[in-house]
Amino acid sequence: MVYAGKPEVAARIPGIATNEAAARGFVERLVLQTVFGIVERQARSALLPNSIISAILGQLTVKVIYAPMLCQDVLLGLADMTELEKKETRCIIVDNTVTAICINPMDAKAKCDTMKNVMAVNATHSTISGSIMTTNIIMAKWSRAMWQGVVNRAVRALAAGPFGSHFFAATATVGGN
Repeated sequence: MVYAGKPEVAARIPGIATNEAAARGFVERLVLQTVFGIVERQARSALLPNSIISAILGQLTVKVIYAPMLCQDVLLGLADMTELEKKETRCIIVDNTVTAICINPMDAKAKCDTMKNVMAVNATHSTISGSIMTTNIIMAKWSRAMWQGVVNRAVRALAAGPFGSHFFAATATVGGN
């Protein structure tokens, strides 16, 4: 998820976040809802009553760490390779996804049409990490395999969603206090 640096960018790209907090919040909610949904389904399959499921979910904390990318301006696909102002960076968007960035480090205008100024999105902006913590004594004693199962199901659920190509791998590290 990215966010717009200018109102004109937000006007050109429907659904783009208008600030960093909104972009981060969107990703956090998406991951949180997915993890909670998986734990809830697992509890329902164990035939737990709603009151217990509610208590379990209330004892679950999901922390998401993500650094959204600022798009000061955008290029809509490869056909939109217009001149860049001096020292300007633009996000290249293809099919509603930022696929690369174009950087003009020069003190003069330059075209974004050569491979030397088209770069991949930095891993900082394409990596989502987080942690799942619980104060529920039963869940706290789950094995590494059980937690890895939750993480694997979360990745599959996110991959099946509207931003599926952006969620493709995850790992679980089980630790204790």
